[in-house]
Amino acid sequence: MSLIIAYVGKKGCVMAADKRRIAYFGLKEQREILEQEIYSGEIHNDEELYARAEELDVNLKVTDNACKVKSIENVAIGEVSSRGTMETKRKRIYGTSNGFKIIELSGSHVLNSKRGVSSIIVFGNKVTKSLANKMIQERWKPSFSLKYMGEIFGEILKDIAEITPSVGKDYDVIIEKNNLAKSQVQDYIDEVAERDVKVLAKFRAQLREQLMEQNENIKLASTIIEEGSVGEIVIIDDTLIEVKLNPDVRAFDVNWKVLAGPGENVLMVVDDSEGLDKGDEIVIEDEVLCVKKNKANLKCDIILCHLE
Repeated sequence: MSLIIAYVGKKGCVMAADKRRIAYFGLKEQREILEQEIYSGEIHNDEELYARAEELDVNLKVTDNACKVKSIENVAIGEVSSRGTMETKRKRIYGTSNGFKIIELSGSHVLNSKRGVSSIIVFGNKVTKSLANKMIQERWKPSFSLKYMGEIFGEILKDIAEITPSVGKDYDVIIEKNNLAKSQVQDYIDEVAERDVKVLAKFRAQLREQLMEQNENIKLASTIIEEGSVGEIVIIDDTLIEVKLNPDVRAFDVNWKVLAGPGENVLMVVDDSEGLDKGDEIVIEDEVLCVKKNKANLKCDIILCHLE
């Protein structure tokens, strides 16, 4: 759900992109029907989009704050992407004076690429590409300044947003150029693109680690003890007591770092230890940590969980 228009020539590179993102939530078959109707031009505006989504029982999240173009060292970069069940597919264009490079990626793996010296390039779905190309032919001339080209591209994006909800009315424009010799341009773009893809790969690796950690935390959270026995008192020192955990219990800190395993001791605090004895059972009853025999409340900065 993106539209990017780019000019690359001896003057430099102008790149414009809308800022819309649409996320779909619902049955796959219904989502695909809705997407196809948008891509084919059957749905013409936001009102029709929301009405059709309701008919298909598809929930939408529409935002107009996505950044689809950026600059790195005098190179303009634009990206369109689509997320599948298993992987995200991306198409990127890198442009500057006298050169551009287009690459297609699956995740952060480059599937194919192509180069050029000058061109007008449009990324979008079938409908938006057709509309953009027609409007460019009617309005654009190679004699225009880079700034004026950017204004024209912005007007085209706004006009297309009136025809299809796949494009938003808000947009970004980037202008980049360099003073390199023509013979140096492509090597320079290749270097920038290579570094950019490496950054993407690093980001994806970090994201995977974060997701794995979140999934592990969610899994551990499901084992938190809300009711039952957790251990027994082994040492009493005024208001401090040491509790030996049961064979099926372990303790974590608030960051899910293991503090004690089954059979190991943890510290707890009791307001009054009078009447407590070694061997007294520690339990959680109604989500309250206490001594079983007299219901004396205990405090501790740990999370008690069953073994998985």
